Amino acid sequence: MTKADIIAVVRKQLTGHSDDSVKATGKGFFKENIKSYGVKVPVVNQIAKEQFKSIRNHPKDEIFDLCEQLWQSGYIEESLVACKWSHALRRSFEPKDFQVFKKWIDSYVDNWASCDTFCNHTIGEFIQMYPEYIPELTKFALSKNRWMRRAAAVSFIVPARKGKFLKEILEIADLLLTDQDDLVQKGYGWMLKVASKDHQKEVFNYVMKNKAQMPRTALRYAIEKMPKELKSKAMDK
Repeated sequence: MTKADIIAVVRKQLTGHSDDSVKATGKGFFKENIKSYGVKVPVVNQIAKEQFKSIRNHPKDEIFDLCEQLWQSGYIEESLVACKWSHALRRSFEPKDFQVFKKWIDSYVDNWASCDTFCNHTIGEFIQMYPEYIPELTKFALSKNRWMRRAAAVSFIVPARKGKFLKEILEIADLLLTDQDDLVQKGYGWMLKVASKDHQKEVFNYVMKNKAQMPRTALRYAIEKMPKELKSKAMDK
């Protein structure tokens, strides 16, 4: 099959599973105007998995080109297929791939679901393989693009679940501390919440030190999994 054939098959599958009620319900999860086929995420994931079988032996750059075409469509389901395919190639990630991933976030990500799916898994995997690229995420945190700033935080979610990168996580939180965008606040609050599983004391101390400046949205996310008495101290003005 040609690249055009592969993309056509994915789109035919998505169109065949579209549901207007799913489309209507899905729009309620986003403030942005989302292009959607109206396909449930588990079905999208299954389509991505099945169609990847036909391309798994193709060169990585060829698969990345297919991912780019899916991202370019603007459809949320196509972006999620692209996320699945890029993550499926994780064992063959190379340093040069970072520029490709950065471009996708900066150029195509336009909602929290695509941002989180891509960054949790593809970028999260990449920085564990190549931690020398973590300073690039600090540059994301200084971007004018809200999705780049959210990406700076949510790329640490999976490593944080393993107790990794606490120092870097707190540095990212510093950069995003007073961000006025609620989706960025939720992103870095989520990052701190996950980090608190293995580093409760350090994250609690960080919150207490910064709570006067930290937006309440970020603060609530950060302390969500902490014991009641610590939550009370953190919320006390």
